Amino acid sequence: MSSVQPIFEPDEPLAGTGQRIKLLSYNVQAGICTTRYHQYVTSSWKHVLHHPQRFHNLDRIAQLARGYDLVGLQEVDAGSRRSGFVNLTQYLAEKAEFPFWDDRTNRRLGRFASHSMGMLSRYLPTEITEHKLPGRVPGRGVLCVRYGRKDTSLMVMIVHLALSRRARMEQLGFLSELVNEHRNVVLMGDMNCPSESPEINQFINRTLMCEPAHGLHTFPSWRPERNIDHILVSPTLKVERVRVLDYPVSDHLPVAMELTLPDSVRLSE
Repeated sequence: MSSVQPIFEPDEPLAGTGQRIKLLSYNVQAGICTTRYHQYVTSSWKHVLHHPQRFHNLDRIAQLARGYDLVGLQEVDAGSRRSGFVNLTQYLAEKAEFPFWDDRTNRRLGRFASHSMGMLSRYLPTEITEHKLPGRVPGRGVLCVRYGRKDTSLMVMIVHLALSRRARMEQLGFLSELVNEHRNVVLMGDMNCPSESPEINQFINRTLMCEPAHGLHTFPSWRPERNIDHILVSPTLKVERVRVLDYPVSDHLPVAMELTLPDSVRLSE
């Protein structure tokens, strides 16, 4: 059980009435476009070697991202042989004309790959930190981006959780501790588990966070049957719209959300 209790109190206002922002969460598979299961084998070389098509795919992702305020990226590369030693988060930020970006590397495979998470932002963050997530296999983390100060801040957390349920339970338990330290939170990313799974339910029970819509299938992108990509929010944030976008550039589809912040929270450019 979480030792830190949620800051939010049930008698507080449940909906924001202030600034409206647009969020996007996208597992971009390092710019690799996968359209069939067999390509995980036939195109596996693209995960360690550079290929020019990667940047055409990333240009398409940048075109989509241009319409959003905050973008959480999973499976980007911080600059290795497979990306032509180009930082892919920075590349997307420049192509989509985002003034602020950051990335954190979770796992390095020598010079061949640098597995990272990234964020693109039209607003100036006041703090960016990373925490390593628990698990028997290292290489998972949470990228935390804060806007504003203390109780009037928005905390955006970007994750890519483990494949095993046991590890996800540990990781979401760790995340519940982090979430409960803040009032206004968005948690987004590839969580590798469906809505209403035991691990998601346990996390929601511990934090009072909610998922506005269930069953939004994102994987595989060519025939989405599984809802493993999510955006969860604290009850102080009013969700106006959430949907999966039919934009199959990766092996995942992106999740988009529009929400309204509380009056006390202002994001500045």
